[in-house]
Amino acid sequence: QVQLVESGGGLVQAGGSLTLSCAASGRTFSSYAMGWFRQAPGKDRVFVAAISTSGSSTYYANSVKGRFTLSRDNAKNTVYLQMNSLKPEDTAVYYCAAKHLSASDQSSDYDVWGQGTQVTVSS
Repeated sequence: QVQLVESGGGLVQAGGSLTLSCAASGRTFSSYAMGWFRQAPGKDRVFVAAISTSGSSTYYANSVKGRFTLSRDNAKNTVYLQMNSLKPEDTAVYYCAAKHLSASDQSSDYDVWGQGTQVTVSS
């Protein structure tokens, strides 16, 4: 089973960009579909984006479509969430997650979670 460590969060002004990284341990990373979820204060954790094991397919929440890009490098055991045109409503703790086989937008489908990284977008 992989272990996940997120990085790249921080404070950015509205309209700015950030790239989150999720590094995975273990030799079976390429067998995991990967997802990103976020949780704002007082709200439920919600789906942001997911990517297939090979990286050939990506899925996005409507709220981030066209602004966020998810990619992966299986040789480096890492996924990247490029976030552009950030808005104050993107402020949340962002979590990376892994599951075997196909990608999903349901948090309950994911087996492994990182510790989260804070993203704060100021207006």
